[in-house]
Amino acid sequence: MDSIDLEVLKACEQWLAAGLRCQLVTVIKTWGSSPRPEGATLAICENGRVVGSVSGGCIEDDLIDQVHKAGIVRALPEIVTYGITADQAHRFGLPCGGTIQLAIEPLSAHSKVGELLERLDRHELVARRLDLKSGAVSLGDALPGMQLQVSENAMTTIHGPRWRLLIIGAGQLSRFLAQIAIGMDYRVTVCDPREEYRDAWDVPGSELVHDMPDDVVVAMHLDSRSAVVALTHDPKLDDLALMEALKSRAFYVGAIGSRSNNAKRRERLKEFDLSELELARLHGPIGVYIASKTPAEIAISILAEITAVKNGVWLPDEVKVEHAKARLQMMAGEPACGT
Repeated sequence: MDSIDLEVLKACEQWLAAGLRCQLVTVIKTWGSSPRPEGATLAICENGRVVGSVSGGCIEDDLIDQVHKAGIVRALPEIVTYGITADQAHRFGLPCGGTIQLAIEPLSAHSKVGELLERLDRHELVARRLDLKSGAVSLGDALPGMQLQVSENAMTTIHGPRWRLLIIGAGQLSRFLAQIAIGMDYRVTVCDPREEYRDAWDVPGSELVHDMPDDVVVAMHLDSRSAVVALTHDPKLDDLALMEALKSRAFYVGAIGSRSNNAKRRERLKEFDLSELELARLHGPIGVYIASKTPAEIAISILAEITAVKNGVWLPDEVKVEHAKARLQMMAGEPACGT
């Protein structure tokens, strides 16, 4: 779940607790170009406050204008569509004649917003089913990979904890990686038991922990929305943490290092209780090859690979660091030095 959508739910809970009427707007379908994806949400309070977004702003203006003029009067959910005609597409700023369909749901104490937030705090993946005929809401467990579903009678939205990134090591590269990941809406934890590194850490929005990395990996209960990147170059810190991470459900586990160091790391990890499938999950050398030299560029390279894995995009060997560098050396007629 994006932090924006989490803020939407928290705002709804606060408004309901204050006795204010509010409604939740969810993007359920788009045609053509659309600024926001299916499942994006917006909350509107009767006092005119708005949290979240479902478009570039023009549709929000229309929804807010309706509330200002008539208040929140819906008793049951309603499906509305913007952009069917060219005039509407122009009026509401939908690019290329795009069309967007929204579910507008009036909220109440029976909407189970508070219960949903409690389950999200426990890092659960939750399916929220809204009966479009009666407005009744039920919550259930969601399976990884489930998507928003809409039928004539019901809408089921999937809510999960934010994507998490555990960075092992608090050096300069970690700083850039954390800053960019926070901008991408990851919940970032940085682990470094070395006092000389952690004392200088000052990245707002990240959490710094001082325990041994393998203990942190176990304590975090990594799930399929978690990634781990080891950046210390120190086997005493990285290896045990990588072993625990490779046994977890983390969608990405990687470690920085040259090709020769990566090969040595894999040999060391073979001595642990890891299966061939678990060991094959290790990414390294990490990143997409962009001829990066600076810490900022290397951080972008790493997050590009993490993003591709997160989104289920297969990366060809040509763009992976190990294969790209080997090919460049071969083209230059240089010996494969393993760096």
